[in-house]
Parts: sequence; structure tokens; C-alpha cells
Amino acid sequence: MSSATEKVRRLAPHWAVMFVALAVVERVLGGLGLAASLLIVLGIAVAYPVAVRTLGVAPPVWQR
Repeated sequence: MSSATEKVRRLAPHWAVMFVALAVVERVLGGLGLAASLLIVLGIAVAYPVAVRTLGVAPPVWQR
């Protein structure tokens, strides 16, 4: 298996969790405008990896 394939395999579950989190936030808050949606995406994209590293379950690609 190639290195890129291995990275995608390890990151896929985390991407799925981020996607579900985004869907839940959008569902709870209702129809948001483009700017608000982009801010939510940015917030999840920044906060999730930090939280996962703090919990100690980050994939090796996200380790510093």
C-alpha cells in the first residue's frame, strides 16, 4: 500500500466525524448563510484536530 493510500485510510474516519459534526451543527442551527457556514467549517477544521491531539487519539499524520 502506498504512503498516500495509508494516510487517506488513517484520516478517513476523522474526516467522516468532521463531516457529521458539520451536518449536525447545520441541522441544529438551521439554514445559515454562506459566510456563517464557512466560519463553522473553519472552526471545525481547526478545533477537531486540536481536540483529537489533546485526547491522544490523533492519527500519526497529525502528530507534531
